[in-house]
Amino acid sequence: MSWLEKLKKGFQKTATLFSFTKVDLSQLDDVEEAFLQADVGYHTTSEWMTKIAQKKPQTPEQLRQIIYDMIVEKMAPVSRSLSVDTTRKPFVVLMIGVNGAGKTTTIGKMGSFYKKQGLKVSFVAGDTFRAGATEQLQKWGERIGSRVYTAQAGADSAGLIYDALRESRLNQDDVLFIDTAGRLHNRSDLMDELKKIVRVIKKIDETAPHAVLLVLDATVGQNALAQVQTFSEMIGVTGLVMTKIDGTAKGGILLALTDRFHLPIYALGIGEQVDDLQSFTAEQYAESLLGQ
Repeated sequence: MSWLEKLKKGFQKTATLFSFTKVDLSQLDDVEEAFLQADVGYHTTSEWMTKIAQKKPQTPEQLRQIIYDMIVEKMAPVSRSLSVDTTRKPFVVLMIGVNGAGKTTTIGKMGSFYKKQGLKVSFVAGDTFRAGATEQLQKWGERIGSRVYTAQAGADSAGLIYDALRESRLNQDDVLFIDTAGRLHNRSDLMDELKKIVRVIKKIDETAPHAVLLVLDATVGQNALAQVQTFSEMIGVTGLVMTKIDGTAKGGILLALTDRFHLPIYALGIGEQVDDLQSFTAEQYAESLLGQ
């Protein structure tokens, strides 16, 4: 199964919301309901309902084409791949997010992607508290032939990251991915620990981290807005990665996030295999969301 086929399969539940069989311009409640159930958000939904009414589609096909065009127009500016500046040595990518979002798996997949491009990639197992997190990242390191910097369970993650970054610079790594422990966005003490990690990184390289990627679980729906808001205020998020797209009926949350934050969306994850994380494109997203 190709990536696009997997993506469309993952969005099946969302796509069923847009399987309109008729168009009644005097009664567009079903269209509005589809947007809201898909977690497109009230602001975008209100804006788009006005545009749809103005364009006066006569058939379901015309209606879906209008929606497709609006999605692409909205998402094209945030559709991009993470560009690694290889002059940094290393280009530091800090991965953050709440518990269970899929940070460690995402790091492994992204590391594999850049490794295939011929870059020297290393990982830091900065989640020293979750049982199995270090082992999980070590398996990814073995799988793609990348070094993994580790510490004992329960060790100070900031100290590990400091030492790892110093050694990574000596080793002339191109990219250093830093895993972090999952933390609730509404726990100030945990967010303070993340701030400490950023301060420690800047002691080695004041320009780092060069990318701060927030990994979001698609199934959380509107709660993703609160996560982006808090992490952005506390740390400064530079881009998003959305995981667990497969099986959710809330695929429209990316539209709501873009409408509010305008952050780059670098990748979508739809499974556990190494190639199940791919760069985000507005056209593929629109096709999959609408089941075209």
